[in-house]
Amino acid sequence: MKHFAAVAALITALAAGSAFAAEPIEGNWKTASGETAAIGICGKDFCITLKTGKHAGKMIGKLAGTGASYKGEITDPTNDKTYTGSAEVSGTSLQLKGCVLAVLCKSQTWTKL
Repeated sequence: MKHFAAVAALITALAAGSAFAAEPIEGNWKTASGETAAIGICGKDFCITLKTGKHAGKMIGKLAGTGASYKGEITDPTNDKTYTGSAEVSGTSLQLKGCVLAVLCKSQTWTKL
């Protein structure tokens, strides 16, 4: 019975640890223009908010996904145009892509701080 209780406690601890593990996309990122953007949970998605620069405090994106792949919308803060977006996390790099009509696309690479 003691063995069963110890195994149950271990399984519970492991499950709780994984439930609270942050997604790789969460955190602070240095943008292609040198500003800092924060990506964090907002509801069931991940919001991108600029922390520094001319547009500090502005939310510029909302993405959904897990692991390395995310999809959603990304807004250019200079003209407030919103694009269909995607993001791929690879180590400390975040490859963002924004598209109009799925054919005219621009990409940026951000670095985790």
